[in-house]
Amino acid sequence: MSEGMSITPLRKRRLTGELYARDPKIETLLGELSSLSQDDLIARAAISRRNDSAYIPSECLVYFIRASRADNRETWFERLYKILAERVLRSLPKAHSADGKSESLTRGVIRDKVFSRFVELLATDRSDYSEKLDYFEVRFDGALASLRRDAQEQAWRDENRSAPLEYDDETGEISPEVERAAGQFDPFTEPEIDSDAYRLRLDAAIDVLPPEQKRIIEMLRQGVPIDSKDPDVLTIAKALGRSEKTVRTYRDKATATLRVALTGGEPL
Repeated sequence: MSEGMSITPLRKRRLTGELYARDPKIETLLGELSSLSQDDLIARAAISRRNDSAYIPSECLVYFIRASRADNRETWFERLYKILAERVLRSLPKAHSADGKSESLTRGVIRDKVFSRFVELLATDRSDYSEKLDYFEVRFDGALASLRRDAQEQAWRDENRSAPLEYDDETGEISPEVERAAGQFDPFTEPEIDSDAYRLRLDAAIDVLPPEQKRIIEMLRQGVPIDSKDPDVLTIAKALGRSEKTVRTYRDKATATLRVALTGGEPL
């Protein structure tokens, strides 16, 4: 790459008519990276630790992948694409559990949908400039979170289209369907958790939960475990004088309610 290479501006416009703009730090870094050889850029792009001073943000990788369209060098594109694809896959929920003994079909579907959509956007841009990729150069994590949110909603609709989810009228216990659905949503690990608007909506949704459910959710938020084999550890079950099964039932009911309130999903 050549010294002093000009950085191509983005084309997408906001509703106000204002052009999308990269973060000034990203713009400056792009100018610096443009002077590196391809091998040196790839070596830096391969650094995966974000706290490494030589780490290249994904916004920059998207820029160079898109810029490779102009010189039509497939080998260069493929080297950059491989690194970015690995980053995307690392950020997505894994279908298998940590021990590799169980698999979540829904997580697998979400993972496939997000990755496929991202690859589709890159492929479209490869043929002709696609403004839909501009946001990935402005805020990559936010753009990827948006794809994930869309995939979660679609997976939720597909999974629950055929049968209603219910509670057992006699025992009051949550049905297996609701338990599985609720277990796939954690309001405290959603991509938007750093957003002030999301946290305000979350607080409001928690406030209207039944008292027992609200206490359990607040304790989970503080990192208190539901149960523990260590007798000296404070648990929710001990604090509330409830069985582990009862606490999990209330948690799942609360989580299902929060999911509807926060994501606009189909009512449980």
